[in-house]
Amino acid sequence: MKRVLPVLALIAAWPACAATYPMAGSWFGTGQPDDKSEMYIDTFNADGSFHNQHRWCRQGKIAMEVRETGHWKVVGDILTIDIATVNGQPEPRSDRYRINSVDAGNQNYVVLPSNFAFHAHKVTADFPMPPCDLTG
Repeated sequence: MKRVLPVLALIAAWPACAATYPMAGSWFGTGQPDDKSEMYIDTFNADGSFHNQHRWCRQGKIAMEVRETGHWKVVGDILTIDIATVNGQPEPRSDRYRINSVDAGNQNYVVLPSNFAFHAHKVTADFPMPPCDLTG
């Protein structure tokens, strides 16, 4: 029985580990509920920290950039991102998403409660934000 308990504990912890493992890394995507032309790079670190960069382009030029920091967690199929700072200033808030699918190369999730769909692709940690003149 003593051998069974550690194995059962490991099995019980597996869904949480499996849900968070593919999320770790950097992800590039486009679109936001209020602006489908926005692009972003979200970085989910294995230690639960989070940072991102959002870029809005207008007529081939950067109209605005925003950087956020905070923490993330996955419980079941719900991703919660607790934003701590926006452009270095405290602006705490929590954003919740339902994960539809995530694997080693793609994320598909919706923001709650609006259900706006996001699709992001895994990129390297040094992936540069594309320039505005390439975004059409």
